[in-house]
Amino acid sequence: MEVRQARADDHEDVVAFTSDTWGDRFDRGDYIPEVFPEWVESDGPDQRTVVAEEAGRAVGVCQVVALSDHEAWAQGMRVADDARAKGVAEAMNDACFDWARDRGATVCRNMVFSWNAAGLGAARGVGYDPATEFRWAHPDPDVDARADANGASGLAATGDPDAAWSYWQRSDAARELAGLTLDPEESWALSEATRERFRAAADEQQVFAVQGPDGTRGAALRTREYERDTEAGGSERWVEYGVGAWDDVPAAQTLFAAIARDAADLDADRTRVLIPETPRHVSDAAYAGIAVSENPDFVMAADLTGRR
Repeated sequence: MEVRQARADDHEDVVAFTSDTWGDRFDRGDYIPEVFPEWVESDGPDQRTVVAEEAGRAVGVCQVVALSDHEAWAQGMRVADDARAKGVAEAMNDACFDWARDRGATVCRNMVFSWNAAGLGAARGVGYDPATEFRWAHPDPDVDARADANGASGLAATGDPDAAWSYWQRSDAARELAGLTLDPEESWALSEATRERFRAAADEQQVFAVQGPDGTRGAALRTREYERDTEAGGSERWVEYGVGAWDDVPAAQTLFAAIARDAADLDADRTRVLIPETPRHVSDAAYAGIAVSENPDFVMAADLTGRR
């Protein structure tokens, strides 16, 4: 078995062993066959896609991306059924860790669905430890959305990035999420939030700071907009928010109402907001009338500082 950089002509093999990754769990199926050609084409100094080759065919795939000068993100780890228990995942993972460490990364993270016990076990087996967990909140786009909880009348969502950053730093959401929010460049990846990220979001996307007479009580930032195909053959416009944090239900209602109006202004069909997976945050969102995803997602992290 050889681990090497992926090539365009590996696509057929990769499609073959990723066509039924999730069985009947997802109607959309695995995303790897669709994105693999783009991954190969866009590989460069900050990204590397690898495959494991055995007997002339690709039997595994994984990608690693440099998110900052010290953070890497691994994704898309897949191994063919007939190549499992042969050290394929370990070999690809080691190649990704070495690549990241050579570029100065001290940590590599990945995301595993909480229901994917096999994936969680594999992640632990190749060097990842639990880091944090999150869930998606899905406020409906609504140009007329207003907060109506008792106590929310004195609150308003402003676009002050420094107030939002100051709140985020001291929030229990930042503590629960280990300081991570959705990365602005790499979809699905989480990386460490910075003041510059909040200021850039204010300039390029949108930032929300829930403020009242007693100071700032919530924060969020918009991360990206994109189109997603539907089962019926059409498309939906999604707007994604990198994190949502708040003190209490009135602040949550004010924040989600501002997000709903913002999404409506962008003609969004759907939204998702990353929130901490805690009883308070999930139940606050539900109490505020916001739909939340059925299961959380787990973020795992590997310490690379011991690698040479």
